[in-house]
Amino acid sequence: MRSARPAASAGSCRRVLLFIAVVLWSGLPLVAQDRLYFVRVVVTSEGQPVPDATVVVGGASAATDAAGLVRLSTAGGAQRLTVSKGGFLDAVADLTVEVGADTTVTVELVRTPDMDEEVVVVASTRTGRRLEDQPTRVEVLSRDEIEEKMLMTPGDIVMMLNEMGGLRVQATSPSIGAATIRVQGMKGRYTRVLSDGLPLFGQQTGGLGLLQIPPMDLGQVEVIKGVASAFYGAGAMGGVVNLISRRPRTEPSYDALFNASTLGATDAVMFLSSAAREGWSRSLLAGGHGQAQADQDDDGWADVAGYRRAVVRPRAFWDGGSGRSAFLTAGVTWEERHGGTMDDRVLQATGSSHLEALDTRRYDVGGSGQTIVADRLVMTARGSATWQQHAHTFGGVVERDRHANIFSEVALRGMAGPSTWVAGVAYERDSFTPRDVPRFAYTFDVPGVFAQFDVQPASWLAVSAGGRVDAHSEYGTFVSPRLSALIRRGAWSSRASVGRGFFPATPLTEETEAAGLSRLAVPAPLDAERGTSASVDVTRAFGPSAITATVFGSRVTDPLRVERGTSYTLVNQATAATNTGLELLGTWRHGAYVATANYAWVRSRDGNGAARQDAELTPRHSVGLVGMWESQETGRVGLELYYTGRQRLDENPYRDVSRPYVVVGLLVERRVGRARLFVNGENLTDVRQTRWNSLLRPAQGPDGRWTVDAWAPVDGRVVNGGVRVSF
Repeated sequence: MRSARPAASAGSCRRVLLFIAVVLWSGLPLVAQDRLYFVRVVVTSEGQPVPDATVVVGGASAATDAAGLVRLSTAGGAQRLTVSKGGFLDAVADLTVEVGADTTVTVELVRTPDMDEEVVVVASTRTGRRLEDQPTRVEVLSRDEIEEKMLMTPGDIVMMLNEMGGLRVQATSPSIGAATIRVQGMKGRYTRVLSDGLPLFGQQTGGLGLLQIPPMDLGQVEVIKGVASAFYGAGAMGGVVNLISRRPRTEPSYDALFNASTLGATDAVMFLSSAAREGWSRSLLAGGHGQAQADQDDDGWADVAGYRRAVVRPRAFWDGGSGRSAFLTAGVTWEERHGGTMDDRVLQATGSSHLEALDTRRYDVGGSGQTIVADRLVMTARGSATWQQHAHTFGGVVERDRHANIFSEVALRGMAGPSTWVAGVAYERDSFTPRDVPRFAYTFDVPGVFAQFDVQPASWLAVSAGGRVDAHSEYGTFVSPRLSALIRRGAWSSRASVGRGFFPATPLTEETEAAGLSRLAVPAPLDAERGTSASVDVTRAFGPSAITATVFGSRVTDPLRVERGTSYTLVNQATAATNTGLELLGTWRHGAYVATANYAWVRSRDGNGAARQDAELTPRHSVGLVGMWESQETGRVGLELYYTGRQRLDENPYRDVSRPYVVVGLLVERRVGRARLFVNGENLTDVRQTRWNSLLRPAQGPDGRWTVDAWAPVDGRVVNGGVRVSF
């Protein structure tokens, strides 16, 4: 009896085990459907492991170890892999997690571009994708190109922007040398200028903002042409110029530049940066700039305004690892600018002297940061505050004003399969307080919400759709959508974009900045301007060469217009202003040689009814040719040629249409140890508007101005040279 009991027990055990096995086997397919598989990610850069990089796969997030390795669990099938690390460009890839086996992926990170590297990603579209993967067309000026332009005009970014295809820096006040950026023929006030995505120069940069930004501390420049209100709200109806700061290297660096010109300009600029310590790195820009008044045609009027300017801008960068980073900046700009009659000279029409001057004090502070939330979302925050004080002098009239701008934004970014989304809220307050003409004061409060969705449904197609809703305290609610697409096939690529936006009406235009507000009349309440733009481009690569053709168009309803004929008034024009055009860009690179050629045809129209005509100061044709040879050990030699076609002129007593002209420039730089010696010749053809007609009017205009608009260079041939030292 005792021997039988173990046998019975063993049989029961076998039956129980068999039952459990059947149940487990029958349920295995259900379990397998929800099983999580491991993805092994190895992150390297230049052959070395990258520790503490944030890796996100299928909603799971973790940091790499000292060997650059991380293992994450995720579901099988298609997944989006993202790797980010401070000091490196984000890497994004699609992968397929095989069911039944673990997956190993190796990711090679590229360091954030600095002085000597080509930029391959952009920040202006918020998704951090590579330039070639952006559905929205973004044109990028690299650090090498910035350095070249810096040797031509170390004190401002005018030359740098004026020589980009589709951009034209238009002089707005010859008396004090003010200028704005026109993008594809649109008015300069529609272009928003940002610094690291922050409006540190105010909502409207104004005619002097470009002249007060030294390029020494810029790492790259990004330009979005056409309506960009979906990205940046009010003020971006014509496009965006985003100035990206230069990031410190792994080793401390010090740059100093000294420059002088035959026209009486002097520049001394210094850039210092420290290596990272405990996640922190710092940089400092400090510059002093001066220009003597110059009367090129000896008529007693300063064709070139004189100025004294000082700029200081410290920056701090923090990388906390695991996707956490922060950026802080502050700036001070002090400038005194003066034009009008030369010392001991008078206007022939009045027999008395006439001073035009502008004193500027600008203070700003800003910052941004990001962190990972919920192990899979990137939260970003940024904000800034800017205060400006101006004192304008127009002969015997003085106008003092204050500008203030406060900006803040919080956004979340996430990924879902092959798509990236961004959503956020923003607030901006813009105020203008003219002490001597208080009737033009305003304060605008503009809260807004925005969203953007980028998806790549196929390897050859990427689409970006976004929109923004702004509740303007003065003009109501505006909806600003934007849609872009990128198509790629072999050596061919094409982008198409369409968008809508708005611009709040203010008394600050190119014309009123030159003439002041004291004489200005506004006979009726102003309406906000609304704009729509579209563009299509096609690019074909041929080995070291590429050709891009772009067609574009824009339409602005209720555009502001300043009448300067028999009266000085600001009104909304009844008929829409339109711009249509074509851009052609060709590039060629071979070793140390680079050549670019661009052509632009722009038809910009405004006016009402039978008076409809070409917009003033907008050339129908323009051409640019640039050739450069560069060696890191030796130096560089560059040759430039630019053609500007005829322009319609407004309220010019001498002519209705300008003359076409050609300017030529030559740059030579020689490296000697740590020093770089340079000589640059601008406008070697010595084109000068006063060779054809006087800059002075025979009588004062209704707006109080004594000068006509500048449609050609007013300074003539200029040679500058100096030394740049790096250590």
